[in-house]
Amino acid sequence: MSTGADPAGTDKSVLRTLRRAGDTSRDGRGRVTGMPPILHYGFRPFFFLAALHAGIAIPAWLSIYFSGQALPGPFAGLHWHAHEMLFGYLQAVVAGFVLTAIPNWTGRLPLSGWPLIGLVFLWTAGRVACAALADPFAAMAVDAAFPAVLAFAVWREVVAGRNWKNAPVALMISLFGMANVLDHAANVELVAHGVGIRLALAAIVMLLALIGGRIVPSFTRNWLVKRGGSVLPASFGLLDKAALASTIVACMAWIVTPGTTVTGFMLILSGALLGARLARWRGHKTATEPIVLILHVGYAWLAVALVLLGMAFAASVPESAALHALTAGAIGTMTLAVMTRASLGHTGREIVADRLTVASYVAVTAGAILRVSAPFAGDWYASVLVAGGTLWSAAFLLFAIRYASILWGRRQGA
Repeated sequence: MSTGADPAGTDKSVLRTLRRAGDTSRDGRGRVTGMPPILHYGFRPFFFLAALHAGIAIPAWLSIYFSGQALPGPFAGLHWHAHEMLFGYLQAVVAGFVLTAIPNWTGRLPLSGWPLIGLVFLWTAGRVACAALADPFAAMAVDAAFPAVLAFAVWREVVAGRNWKNAPVALMISLFGMANVLDHAANVELVAHGVGIRLALAAIVMLLALIGGRIVPSFTRNWLVKRGGSVLPASFGLLDKAALASTIVACMAWIVTPGTTVTGFMLILSGALLGARLARWRGHKTATEPIVLILHVGYAWLAVALVLLGMAFAASVPESAALHALTAGAIGTMTLAVMTRASLGHTGREIVADRLTVASYVAVTAGAILRVSAPFAGDWYASVLVAGGTLWSAAFLLFAIRYASILWGRRQGA
């Protein structure tokens, strides 16, 4: 996903498509005329909604946890928390990312206007159903609609644009949608508990390893070149192939045989190889540019999380610490990094982190560290848990506050 100008604004093939189609309902950038800017590209509504959801759902979960009360929806408190962070927050980020990246990949028009409103409605309906709809099968039907439509839209664009290079991304999105259904099925004991969550996390791990492996060295290289750097991130090579292959194998083993020592060692190996891969990308040179550095921090969390997850099966690390290194750490940090960068670049703004953006980076990192540390905190567990959750959710509320005018407003220079 490019984080420079709007993909439809810079891609000549999109402009040619517009002229051939004679589409008078869109302007020269592929945006639907007569619609507010928030509906021009997928990243605008979905990044904003994802940030609000992350900022509200964590305090709601903490309230449920300490009060012992339950939501009227189909899930128990802990299950609702896990489901919503994956299939609510994260799924919205993935939708915003892929719907904005597709025009760059395929040269086709971005999904915007009324179709985008329809997707937003389906995502929102899923959140309401999971919180308030007591019938678990009805909640499943409502919540499964969004990932199904999103996967269809992505596959349609990949096939129509003959962009087979990004078919693995479409596959990961399809698996994520399947994981949503499996998690609902586990809630009514149709399948084993945890299989849907593991499938979703495995799909995201592979997506982060794959796409993160493209954008982190690429953006680092571009930043270093602009500053006259001569030693640049290493090019894709044998180590990168080994890291990606081991991650795929380890994730598949984790889905099928999560509790075995062999799976644990495979996860440790994949995390170590991802860490070795990251070490070749010159991240230490980006310390003066937070919006680049945070990408390296996010990828580092991914490597650490896989090692901890492996140690949870092969040694004595609490599984909760490993899972939150992956979710609060890797997923939270990397998604916030991409959301800030893409929101600036795709609205024509300079890709530089201001004070509020840096504050959100600090908050998400500190929150993740505290959440991972909570199982080791003994009598201080509750205090560390609350502090970690508060900081983590504050990071996304800061994003929502700072970027609201950017996501809802017009592109600069338009």
